[in-house]
Amino acid sequence: MSDKFNPRAAIAIGITVLCWASAFVSIRDAGRHLDPGPLTLGRAGVAAVVLLAVWALRREGLPKRAAWPGILTAGVLWFGLYMVALNWGEQLVDAGTAALIVNIGPILIALLGGWLLKEGFPPRLFLGIAVSFAGVAVVSLSMSRDGASSVLGVLLCLVSAITYAISVVVQKPTLKHCTSLQFTAFGNAIAAVLCLPFAPLLFSQLGSAPTSATLHVLYLGLFPTALAFLTWGYALRFTTAGKLGATTYVVPAIVVGLSWLFLSEVPTWLTLGGGALALVGVAISRSRGKASNTAPKPPVEATDTAAPAAKA
Repeated sequence: MSDKFNPRAAIAIGITVLCWASAFVSIRDAGRHLDPGPLTLGRAGVAAVVLLAVWALRREGLPKRAAWPGILTAGVLWFGLYMVALNWGEQLVDAGTAALIVNIGPILIALLGGWLLKEGFPPRLFLGIAVSFAGVAVVSLSMSRDGASSVLGVLLCLVSAITYAISVVVQKPTLKHCTSLQFTAFGNAIAAVLCLPFAPLLFSQLGSAPTSATLHVLYLGLFPTALAFLTWGYALRFTTAGKLGATTYVVPAIVVGLSWLFLSEVPTWLTLGGGALALVGVAISRSRGKASNTAPKPPVEATDTAAPAAKA
């Protein structure tokens, strides 16, 4: 795996970052017309149809039997529960706040990877955890003035971060037995099947909603899900997940800018301060410190368990 600059990989991760940032804004706007469950069904369904079509054209075949437990877990937690929780959370808090909370995901991934995958714990991990969750507490405090529903929104975004982290840790060993396309395509298909009970409500709400709601569903399925996952997988071929994941820490800043531009929403200064504190905790958790510079390098770096910081 080469660390040399690759223009195509740089373009790929740029597309991924922009797609995932725009997803927070699209979800927030679509949430005015669609409930969390129907929106999840629409997004996962569109992504599944597109990705399964690509899978069929590429003739990759079915994933190996050993891959299915991981794909099933991701389908339920990542493409299902994560999406429902995020869609619901963004009906209660603005897009920028949601992105800031979900960005604690890399810390949880490092913690779970060190425990479940026996990859060790990055230096300063637990200090980073303390700082990040202090930031989440500040965000929750800033939202408390808006009522219990806003605090619930913060907690739902935290659920999204947790389910996302579990899924990424599951994804790492699963990809030994399947391709990234197989993992994403069948994961979305599983989520869509589980969300089928929301189908009548989805069509009912789309029927009474403006055209923009349908366009949001199509956009979320085609770009932040289908395209962004493929470009992420392509870029990952040229570097480690830890180094690549660090590039997505700019997502909250992009989300705040897009929210201000398209939704006229900007988090309060206290919310932004708490979110910044959470991101500082992420940065601390990913740092190695002076001691690690002189220590022998382990066979597998703990940073390999990291992943994109804000996957919407």
